[in-house]
Amino acid sequence: MTNLNLSSIKVTTPASKGEAIGQSEAFLMFQESLSKVATVNRPVLLMGERGTGKELAAMRLHYLSQRWQEPLIALNCAALNPSLIETELFGHEKGAFTGAFQSRKGRFEAAESGTLFLDEIGIIPLEVQEKILRIVEYGSFERVGGSLPVDVDVRLVGATNADLLDLTARGLFKRDLLDRLSFEVLFLPPLREREGDILLLADHFARRMAFELGREEIPVFSREAITKLEEYVWPGNVRELKNVVERAVYRTDSARITAIDFNPFNSPYKMPSNDVPLKKIEPITQTQQPGPASLHLKEAVKSLELQMLRTALESSRYKQKKAAKKLGLTYDQLRGLLKKHAKALQDPSS
Repeated sequence: MTNLNLSSIKVTTPASKGEAIGQSEAFLMFQESLSKVATVNRPVLLMGERGTGKELAAMRLHYLSQRWQEPLIALNCAALNPSLIETELFGHEKGAFTGAFQSRKGRFEAAESGTLFLDEIGIIPLEVQEKILRIVEYGSFERVGGSLPVDVDVRLVGATNADLLDLTARGLFKRDLLDRLSFEVLFLPPLREREGDILLLADHFARRMAFELGREEIPVFSREAITKLEEYVWPGNVRELKNVVERAVYRTDSARITAIDFNPFNSPYKMPSNDVPLKKIEPITQTQQPGPASLHLKEAVKSLELQMLRTALESSRYKQKKAAKKLGLTYDQLRGLLKKHAKALQDPSS
């Protein structure tokens, strides 16, 4: 008799679906695209930065599909040792390896007739990708240590914040699998591009936290707190916003929230003064322009592009569409420059 170890499999139910909240154009356009592809029985790739809500989007995909009454099984591939991913996905037969005292179903079988959501799909080993490709193409696989085919009917939804095309070019992701999974590729908008949604989400998270703490008064953000929330870049997106707001509500005894702490690791105990201070980046002035003896023309152009990009991004609160307008560029042209200077922009010393 085959044993299915439910304790190791994450089954997402309607009660844990969560909420998709927003009213910005970027958010609504994404939700429209998500709803459209949900009814089509094909694989979908969800691309987005950390904290943008890829798992929540996968849930919405499932519950808007014709498979909504069947299981939604989720697996975070980054949480597993790569050597264990194969047995987690495909299960194993009794005696397949030391300690395999009984047969065990994997995630694909657990998701029969439903949806399998693979988060961080980009880190799956190549040999496992080959077996996934066979399932997508033929709906069949063999358990680890087995020789009999197992037929499954599963919709596959993958998610990652990695560049799958780059991984493919480097030989780390199979092009055949990428082609089969990319029937539709949806990009989740980062919070900084969701104009108007920050305060909407902050209010939602604050009310929910106050309710959890048993408080009767509805939290209200001060003008200073609102400004801080709106001007912050939010590299961790909605997940980071949720943590920041919940922490602010928890630390505030009254209903009026004035203090916003973006960095809870900022120690009140300072190091001695022999620390090496971080170099402050100053704008390039005309008197500071590099001369022919210090920089070649290409290096001078690169330096000027970097400085103008930083200035435009900072003055537009890192909202790319506004930054592009300030620079007199199209959105696509700005994205090209950001990609060109990605490493340098992340390095404050450049």
